[in-house]
Amino acid sequence: MAKAEAASRASSPAKGKPNKDELLRYYRDMLLIRRFEEKAGQLYGMGLIGGFCHLYIGQEAVVVGMQAAIGEGDQVITAYRDHGHMLACGMDPAGVMAELTGRAGGYSRGKGGSMHMFSREKNFFGGHGIVGAQVPLGTGLAFSNKYRGNDRVCLTYFGDGAANQGQVYESFNMAELWKLPVIYIIENNQYAMGTSVQRASAETHLYKRGSSFNIPGEAVDGMDIQAVKAAGDKAVKWCRDGNGPIILEMKTYRYRGHSMSDPAKYRTREEVDHVRETSDPIEHVRKLMLDAKFVTEEELKEIDKEIRAVVNHAAEFAQTSPEPEPSELWTDIVH
Repeated sequence: MAKAEAASRASSPAKGKPNKDELLRYYRDMLLIRRFEEKAGQLYGMGLIGGFCHLYIGQEAVVVGMQAAIGEGDQVITAYRDHGHMLACGMDPAGVMAELTGRAGGYSRGKGGSMHMFSREKNFFGGHGIVGAQVPLGTGLAFSNKYRGNDRVCLTYFGDGAANQGQVYESFNMAELWKLPVIYIIENNQYAMGTSVQRASAETHLYKRGSSFNIPGEAVDGMDIQAVKAAGDKAVKWCRDGNGPIILEMKTYRYRGHSMSDPAKYRTREEVDHVRETSDPIEHVRKLMLDAKFVTEEELKEIDKEIRAVVNHAAEFAQTSPEPEPSELWTDIVH
C-alpha cells in the first residue's frame, strides 16, 4: 500500500483559492480523457483497435494541469501513453480515435496507431514507441526555441521506467549546458510495465535525477490538478526567464495495466481501489466544486452526458471512416 499512497504524499507548491471557471474547465478536460480512454478500452476488447494500447486512466490531472500552465506555441512531446496528451492539446477526439482503429480519418491517416500520432497545428510532436526516445527529441525542440529566441517552452514527458535510460541523462547534460527551455515531466505512476519503482531504481526520488547536472527538481502531487498547475506555472516561468531546464516528478497512478494486454497481477486490487477512493483526480475536483456550491449534482450529470456524446461520436466516426488505400503505404517515405 505504501507505493500507492506515495501518489498523494508528494510536496506541492502553494495553491490559490478554487476558481469556478478553472475548476469546470479542468473537470471537463479530465473527464473527456477518462471517458475517451474507457471507450478506447471497449473498442480494443471488440478487436477494433490492434497492436498496443496504453490507457491514461488515473493520470489525467498531470497533462491537463500542465497544459493549463503553458501558452500559445509551446510544444508537447511524450511517450506511448499519449491519448490524454493529444486531447489536452486540443486535438479532435474523432481523429484520435480513428487513428487508433487504423482508419483514413485518423491523425496519421491510419498508419501510426496508438503510439504514433502528431499534430503540428496543436504543437504536439508525438507519441513515441521507443522508451525514452522522446527525451532527446524534446530537448532538440527546446534547442530550436533557444536558437530562434522565441520565448517558447517544450514540455517533455516520460515515465519512471524511462527515467533509467541513458539518453535521458545525455539530454539533461546538454539542456543544462545550453540553458535550454525544457520542462522534463516524469510521470511516476509507480510501475514501469510490471516492475515497481522500488525494485528498478536505486534513487526513487526521481526529481533528484538532475542534481548532478545542476538541474533543479520538484516532486508534485500529480493527482491534485491545482498542485500540478501551480508547479507548472513556476516551471514555465523558470524556463522563460532563461534559467534552463527543470524537472517535475509527478506522483501519479494508472488504474489499468501497462497496456491492454497486461493483467496487472503484480499489484493487488485493494491497492488500486485505495487510490481510486482517496486520490482520484476527477473526484477531487468534483468534490471541490460541490463543496463550494459552484455546481449541482444535476449539472455534473449533464456535463458527463455531453462528454459521453462527444466520445460516442468519436467512436462512431472511427468505425465508419474508411480504411486507408493501399497506395498510402508509399506516402511519407524519405527516399
